[in-house]
Amino acid sequence: MDAVRGGAPPLDPELAAALAALGGPAREPLTPGNLAARQERDAAVRPRPTVRELAADGRFEVEELRVPGPPGGPEVTLVSARPAGHARPLPLLYYMHGGGMITGNAWSVMPQLLRTWALPLELAVVSVEYRLAPRAQYPGPLEDCWAGLVWTAGHAAELGIDADRIVVGGKSAGGGLAAALALLTRDRGGPAPIGQLLLCPMLDDRNDTFSGRQMAGVDTWDRTSNATAWQALLGDRYGAADLPPYAAPARAKDLSGLPPAYVEVGSAETFRDEDVAYANAIWQAGGEAELHVWPGAFHGFDTLAPTASLSQDAREARTRWLRRLLARPAGAVGRPATVQVTAGGGPD
Repeated sequence: MDAVRGGAPPLDPELAAALAALGGPAREPLTPGNLAARQERDAAVRPRPTVRELAADGRFEVEELRVPGPPGGPEVTLVSARPAGHARPLPLLYYMHGGGMITGNAWSVMPQLLRTWALPLELAVVSVEYRLAPRAQYPGPLEDCWAGLVWTAGHAAELGIDADRIVVGGKSAGGGLAAALALLTRDRGGPAPIGQLLLCPMLDDRNDTFSGRQMAGVDTWDRTSNATAWQALLGDRYGAADLPPYAAPARAKDLSGLPPAYVEVGSAETFRDEDVAYANAIWQAGGEAELHVWPGAFHGFDTLAPTASLSQDAREARTRWLRRLLARPAGAVGRPATVQVTAGGGPD
């Protein structure tokens, strides 16, 4: 079937209105020609709250940590925060920010993480400032995340966290890094997370799914932007037949032995089919995944339209999954594979 014959899935009305209000720049594709300018603009305008601001008048204990990086690499900066007044070790969300591997920072995501999850779930958060492409290419950014995870787990007592209750998570590029980190720690025998929170994760460098073609020139992050970002990350290894799954988790042949996954994507976004396929591959490997395909949602919908009903539903679903996960007894294994899908206008 011709990928453009049926057009793109319809957008949720509230999301469509929010996207229209943003105008053309919201859909301006990322290209090799404008990459440097986009990075400069992002660095200039993206929020970077201070430790004092993140502490929110004493509600949180916050510190910036510089920890040993990967061999031959620089130190890694971690932004660590936990609700104030808790003497016991808290579970940890170890989080990777989004930005297509080429933009974003560890500080900007913290206010929402702290407000949405740290307070109501009594959860500590560590956000990783990994190096960005193309200045740092694979495996540099992933190894930064790995080094930070190993250090954090090894210093759990002084950070006030429970090393046996770590969830790795991220959004978009950060979701891809979280998926890669779950694979890497399984294969290296490192700190074992109890879950992986994968929000519209960027998983497949091959960039040739039906949804990728269907949403070309339509989604806020389309096939052109995706190719530009993957090329920046992988350089000469872009598209290589032997690319390891830690570089692009959709390449993984073995998804067994992974922690329970929450996978979320929109029906009207580029990553739809690769994310649905990843959840399906986890089920086929005998693992546990909860999949949500939000009807009429584009990439980053809850950031661009935070008050929309669908955005609120998505945030509530993530929170419910985290709460259920954290309520499991220590050492509990995932349940048998189940299918839990919220879908409408889903993948063809």
